Amino acid sequence: MEDNIITLQDESDNDVEFEFLDLINYENEDYIALLPAGDELVAEGEVGEVLFLKLEAICDDDISYISVENEETLTALFQIFKDRHKDNFNFLD
Repeated sequence: MEDNIITLQDESDNDVEFEFLDLINYENEDYIALLPAGDELVAEGEVGEVLFLKLEAICDDDISYISVENEETLTALFQIFKDRHKDNFNFLD
């Protein structure tokens, strides 16, 4: 489980841990699906609020994580995520 933990910094430069859930390629761009680490809902098969971030290569091995603001893209990413994980999580409509 610890291998799935990604630490990112918020706007105030505080470390925030997320559990990596999936890598999604959508319209030739890569996105990651994350959930706040320690979310008890995952253990029970339910998903809290999933965060999607776009991956952007900066140079060599450096990657930047960019917030996704486009609602259409977020909706498409969440639908892909739901389709892939329908047997692993309980989604609320």
